[in-house]
Amino acid sequence: MEKVTGIGGIFFHSDRAEELADWYERHLGVRKTGKAYEDGSWWQDEGPTVFGGEPTPGFGPAKKPWMINFRVRDLDAMVAQLRGADIKVEVDPEIYPNGRFALLNDPEDNPIQLWQAGGTDAVRPG
Repeated sequence: MEKVTGIGGIFFHSDRAEELADWYERHLGVRKTGKAYEDGSWWQDEGPTVFGGEPTPGFGPAKKPWMINFRVRDLDAMVAQLRGADIKVEVDPEIYPNGRFALLNDPEDNPIQLWQAGGTDAVRPG
């Protein structure tokens, strides 16, 4: 069975995105997203990730200001598996310098992006 291999990115709206990215890099060590695909991405260490629903009203109505991205080894196999379970998945036909993507929504209409890494993001930096 295919499964996600980790979180590939979390995207959210910010009116001060550059300032916020600087804060995350400065205080938490999360490398800022580069200006070009070839810049590569921040690599996290392997380890546990807490993932679950929260009984908080803070995440708002169906129009979420965020999207979660999960890394997958084989996008085609994952998409086939999801579609086999009658889940609507839209595969982006473009192959980007950093890989391939697909979009779906969870049962509460939260957006999810699947990412099969490619290019500079397919190989862990030395």
